[in-house]
Amino acid sequence: MAENEQKYYCNYCQVDITTLRVKCAVCNDFDLCLECFSSGAELGNHTRDHDYQIVDQGNFSLCESEWTALEELAVLEGIEQYGYGNWEEIADHIGNKTSQEVIEFYQARFVHGNLGKSCIPEESPYKVVDHTSSKDGPLSPSLSTPPQPPAELTLQEQQELGYMPLRDDFEREYDNEAESMVSTLAVNYDDDDLETALKLAQVDMFLRRLKERQRRKRIAREYGLVGIFFNKQKQQAKRKLSKDEKELRDRMKVYSQFHASEQHEQFFENLQKEKQMRSRIKELMRYRRNGITKLEECSEYEAARYKREKRKENKKKMASSAASKKGGALAGGKKPEEKEGKKSADEKDSGSDSEKYQGIKSAPCFNLLSEREKTLCSSMGMNPAKYMTVKTIIIKDHVQRRQGIPTKTRYPQNLDKLHRKRIISFLADSGWITVG
Repeated sequence: MAENEQKYYCNYCQVDITTLRVKCAVCNDFDLCLECFSSGAELGNHTRDHDYQIVDQGNFSLCESEWTALEELAVLEGIEQYGYGNWEEIADHIGNKTSQEVIEFYQARFVHGNLGKSCIPEESPYKVVDHTSSKDGPLSPSLSTPPQPPAELTLQEQQELGYMPLRDDFEREYDNEAESMVSTLAVNYDDDDLETALKLAQVDMFLRRLKERQRRKRIAREYGLVGIFFNKQKQQAKRKLSKDEKELRDRMKVYSQFHASEQHEQFFENLQKEKQMRSRIKELMRYRRNGITKLEECSEYEAARYKREKRKENKKKMASSAASKKGGALAGGKKPEEKEGKKSADEKDSGSDSEKYQGIKSAPCFNLLSEREKTLCSSMGMNPAKYMTVKTIIIKDHVQRRQGIPTKTRYPQNLDKLHRKRIISFLADSGWITVG
């Protein structure tokens, strides 16, 4: 107590250093203030390299005049002993400060002060990341998105499925034992690189299994699979699909695992629109090949095509009926009545042929045909202009082959093979070409 009651002065600058002084351990009764000691002051036998001892009572202030060094030390000891945030216990540990004063002092001194700025980085390199959510997304996506209403199930159905409506979750999840992969996993300081890599691989496998579990839950919710399980799915009024649409929908089912329910329906509708557009483009290209450049001419072309197809069907029916009559006559012997019937049928056929002959009379290039060619075109129901095109191609290729020029015949599109053979046979019989 005698030492605390007396005063001490700096031997170099004579400043009062009772609260804090630097005492030389070599020289007898030699004390310095902090400023003189830090500047390396020497006096008499005292040199700057002497051993020293700091003597203080803790009543001096480091930065704040209201807080002594002992009180600041008590703040740090209280935080270490009671934990950060327990300000009431820390204030009781100091003894003469309130909890609010301790909070304000700690924030100003160790957080926002120079000490805090030099020790606490502005951006922490350690950031909690949820690897199951999207990049830069919220840490818990369920907090930023509104919860979906729970499935409409009775109490018995909930117990059967283990469904918890308040949590909108199930007691047993898909791959329910996935957590066992990391439940006993721990990273130790003495682990080598191989052990650390193996443990990280286990964590990665666990995250993949969690993502698959979440994906299956999402699909079950969006497609209403829980309601379907109990036959509670509401049947929406949908138009009846055609056979082609059903086949297309069955083929596209594999992509439903990558789409939400609405996205998959939109995907199917877009495929249908694409198919319709392709069909329409193909139809317009057919019009263009036939020389039609205006929409008004399309209806006339379709009417003429319908009549042409109808004539072909009638001709096939007449040919089949004539063949059946001829076969019946050969099987039962020809009688005068049958001969007369056959004659009348031939007259009827000739009359119908003259009708068809009149049908192509107004077609282009009709006047360029011989009588036999007219009969041939009439029997095939072929446009004279198309016949002239095929005839020109066959004769030109025949001449080039005779000259030794290799060529590949390119017939018009949609040319029937039977019609092509009939035209080649007719040209060979007429002497236009020779068939080797």
